[in-house]
Amino acid sequence: MTTIHLTHDEPVAAALRLALESVGRTDRVIALPDDLTVGPLRDIDAPGNPAAAQRTAFWLRLGGVPEVLTARDCVALESIETDDTNVVIWHTNAAADQLTLRRICYRLRNAPQRLNEVRLTADEIAGVAAATHLAARLPDAAPISVLRITRLALEWQEAKFANGESRRWRDNTFTSGTWADLDLLILDIVSTSETPWLAPHAIVAALPGSGAGAPSYEPVVVWRLRELAAAGELRLRDDMYVARAVTDPALRPATQHAATYPSLHR
Repeated sequence: MTTIHLTHDEPVAAALRLALESVGRTDRVIALPDDLTVGPLRDIDAPGNPAAAQRTAFWLRLGGVPEVLTARDCVALESIETDDTNVVIWHTNAAADQLTLRRICYRLRNAPQRLNEVRLTADEIAGVAAATHLAARLPDAAPISVLRITRLALEWQEAKFANGESRRWRDNTFTSGTWADLDLLILDIVSTSETPWLAPHAIVAALPGSGAGAPSYEPVVVWRLRELAAAGELRLRDDMYVARAVTDPALRPATQHAATYPSLHR
């Protein structure tokens, strides 16, 4: 019998496909890239997925995300539910991975015998050696206990019911967060940077190191940069590099370059 392998990130799924090919296996690999750490969740698993439209509207508001992102994940999960193939969930301890793990456990809670997992470190899925690392981990797929499936499914239900603006993963616990929480972390990263202008991807890379368990999906971070710039908290260049706004009038340059502010309009 073949196996369905599930991941959150498409790059991880691509590396896993290469890993399976390297050992002559033709198992299916499916990525579920909808980042569940942000946006509305309530009713996302209800029949007909009524919340999918809400999440789609949320992603369209941010921009830079495929319109079909949420709907595609919902369709994939429905297809997996109607199958009887064993499932292996590949995940790290990242917040988005952990929420994806919980959602899958909830959706397949009535077929616990199908659920298996491989726990990964961030290093194992990074860089050009990711496929090699994943190939070495293929024998490590292990069943998830019924007790753990029940607990993870319950935690997913709690996250959906809370329906916060964002979800933070700290000390193996999810709590609801706000955009203000994320904004403060971004401002702190920009303020403490040793470079005058900071790229969005550098902020994304720094967020996990904050220890706050905040969302670190780049389209979300870019959206918050625009919002902070519109509020006068940051300066934003054409290339989306940012710097902290000068708040002391005595320190402001006599003339601001127009190119500094092209992206302030939402």
